[in-house]
Amino acid sequence: MFGSSSRLSRIQCLDDLEAAAKAFLPRPVFGYIFGSSETRRSERGSRSAYEDYVFRPRVLVDVSKRDQSVEFLGKTYAAPFGIAPMGISALSAYRGDIVQARAAAAAKIPMALSGSSLIAMEEVIAAAPETWFQAYVPGDMSRTAPLLARAEKAGYRTLVLTVDVPILGGREHYIRAGFSTPLKPGLRLAVDGLMRPGWLIGTFARTLLKHGMPHFENSYAERGAPIVSRSVLRDFSARDYLNWTHLDEIRRLWPGKLIVKGLLHPDDAITARDAGADAIIVSNHGGRQLDNAIAPLHALPAIVAAVPDLPVMIDGGIRRGTDILMALALGAKFVLIGRPFNYAASIGGEAGVTHVIDLLKTEINRDMAMLGVNHCSELTPELLVRQGVL
Repeated sequence: MFGSSSRLSRIQCLDDLEAAAKAFLPRPVFGYIFGSSETRRSERGSRSAYEDYVFRPRVLVDVSKRDQSVEFLGKTYAAPFGIAPMGISALSAYRGDIVQARAAAAAKIPMALSGSSLIAMEEVIAAAPETWFQAYVPGDMSRTAPLLARAEKAGYRTLVLTVDVPILGGREHYIRAGFSTPLKPGLRLAVDGLMRPGWLIGTFARTLLKHGMPHFENSYAERGAPIVSRSVLRDFSARDYLNWTHLDEIRRLWPGKLIVKGLLHPDDAITARDAGADAIIVSNHGGRQLDNAIAPLHALPAIVAAVPDLPVMIDGGIRRGTDILMALALGAKFVLIGRPFNYAASIGGEAGVTHVIDLLKTEINRDMAMLGVNHCSELTPELLVRQGVL
């Protein structure tokens, strides 16, 4: 990795990653990771929601036995966070999905492989056997069933079903950045690549030489479109008629843990639980789908209250250890983080992902001490105050 050690030495917190990745990645690739829907209000709101709360810490508590490990879905994780599924990570970092999965496994936290990934699911789980698989299920069950069978055969035991993409959200920022799927070869793409030689040689050319042109490998049971093509179109099969009966069928077909991702309404959480979900993820898709959607953190308390017997996770806008502790205090059992780990892999490979995991674990450890708690289970709403409410 060209100069990755130097770049990582300047990363002191997750907010440092965006500028470093922007300098390293071509505009279309960075634009894909960075971008969100329409006015970007949903994405900004996901982040700013954490500014609506402040802590009310306890003092003179013996916090010498701090332990941030958590039990979740029958497993013990070393920290209360994991890596969210992110598409085409192998375009922003060499073997991006694998380096994220390996770093997560080494740190004893989970990573979810995206259904829009460019490395075959079989290769990823071979490198990290506890990896989760996230699916955008095809528009008909005759294609969904073979995909689920393939994931089960590969060894996946946890399925994350994303349900908030009936159609793609408004993403004009992709057009402005020159991004499309597949990417169209042309002068602009060539110039962008030449202006980022570290990425061009260390990621793209290296991938082509060692593995050939990347394809969408995991959207269906069969291989999908290449990531760069002048004429081939990616198959965006309609999902606008998917409904709760499809979830019932998926629950029947999938023998492992089933996590439903993309819920913001308490009634949907209740229905997902009743359909057999083992956990849910409160998420607005990183602000990439419905603009002006409620921030996940603001949606969280009502959902936790609606399904007190169901483990609730959250993603979106999390950048600090204090963010994670706030989400746990409001009832989340676990959190997922996306963009920062993609940025970290792009500028530093597996070492970059490990560096960011360590930053977050250090922040959590420090913040727990200053809050006066030894275990994540001690985090309760009483430790928080909503700004303007005393």
